[in-house]
Amino acid sequence: MSSGRIRRRLSLGAAVLTASVLLALAGPGIAAAKAPAAPCRGHKARTLPFSTGRVDVFKARGYLCAIAYAKRPGARKTMSVSIQARGSRPARDKGNYTHHAGPVTVHAGHRCVWVTGKIGGGGVSSGWILC
Repeated sequence: MSSGRIRRRLSLGAAVLTASVLLALAGPGIAAAKAPAAPCRGHKARTLPFSTGRVDVFKARGYLCAIAYAKRPGARKTMSVSIQARGSRPARDKGNYTHHAGPVTVHAGHRCVWVTGKIGGGGVSSGWILC
């Protein structure tokens, strides 16, 4: 074989290898774009609705996670979410967001939690739940 033929075959092999690696890396990204992953692990334990949005609470292996979603996303508004295990300090997220605040996570074990969420002028406070 001539050296030109070897070079062409090597460059073709490198191109095929590069394309397959890119497809392998892009494959999960494409699937994730179609079905976005939940921001919190575990199963949804509670949904706390209020006038301007909702707070979803998730539970997995002693950890609880909360995220506040706006009913009408788009414009920046003041949003906050907090979750506190009984006997511990709260985990909080507060800022000007367009879609959601959080996620915030605490280790609760088997303790009750208190969840609050505010979006614009509306909000919710759960009291002690999931005991």
